Amino acid sequence: MATSLGDLATQFGFELAGDPAKTVSRFANLRDANSDAISFLANPSLRDELTATQAGAVIVAPADVEICPVDALVADDPYLAYARVATVLHPEPDYPSGVHASAVVESGATIAASAHIGANAVVAASCIVGENVVIGPGSYVGPRCTIGDRTRLIANVTLVQDTTLGARNVVHPGAVVGAQGFGNAMGPDGWERIPQIGGVRVGDDVEIGANSTIDRGAIDDTVICNGVRLDNLIQIAHNVRIGEHTAMAAMTGISGSTVIGKRCMFAGQSGTFGHITICDDAVIGAAAVISKDIREPGLYSGYLPAEPDKGWKRKAAWFRRIDKLASRVSNLEKSDKQ
Repeated sequence: MATSLGDLATQFGFELAGDPAKTVSRFANLRDANSDAISFLANPSLRDELTATQAGAVIVAPADVEICPVDALVADDPYLAYARVATVLHPEPDYPSGVHASAVVESGATIAASAHIGANAVVAASCIVGENVVIGPGSYVGPRCTIGDRTRLIANVTLVQDTTLGARNVVHPGAVVGAQGFGNAMGPDGWERIPQIGGVRVGDDVEIGANSTIDRGAIDDTVICNGVRLDNLIQIAHNVRIGEHTAMAAMTGISGSTVIGKRCMFAGQSGTFGHITICDDAVIGAAAVISKDIREPGLYSGYLPAEPDKGWKRKAAWFRRIDKLASRVSNLEKSDKQ
């Protein structure tokens, strides 16, 4: 959508170094942008690309205005500014209100007139669907689910049961929310399933990635607070609580009854043991597994990067001998004390 630099500067409070009447219609990277595109510089290592860009305009920090060869929008945080301008130039598609002819909405469901129910979607009788909600094609909204205003289930999303989604959420294809948690008790003849009678409560402005799963609680609810960002292929087990604005990258796994604070960040393939508590503002490194409570903000890492196979096997052989080595060290220390 074509928009003038002047309008963008006014809307977002940017300083404009250039022609307010110039229009841009899309985002592109610095190398490939042409005169109808806007780009941004957030990484100082790309300054050489900035000086050679053919973009119509670039979002830059104040320190980079002088080296920008084209019109510039000046912002203290160019990456955040890029996110905001992108919502203007690349808006979400409009969805017509109404229920597709192939959708099934059971009698007793409450559906706002402005909602969009896509092809082959199913909405159970006891559900409440708010204003301007989008339930994309192939999605299933099961018993006792509530969907807040302007939330979008993109396609093939499953809300199994007892799930409440707040306003302005985005749930990507293949996500499953409210499935049976992993609750089992060992009996004399094998495992016996424990009914999971809790639900899932998701706040406002949450994003749930493709093929991610959030299990309903065993007794109390699983809770995802406002502003949380979950990437693709994430597992959230029953009775987890995730604080506001926490973000998790792909393949993170959170075990049952873990309590996570606000503004935490989990890198890819990280995870936790169950029944632990993590304070606000903790950062978990890639592939790290948290096995006990974290009480102080900071970066927590722990993993072994890949290396040539021969070197790894040599180290693995040492790992197998670590107990014997520790015992020898302990005996030597005792000898020194005698």
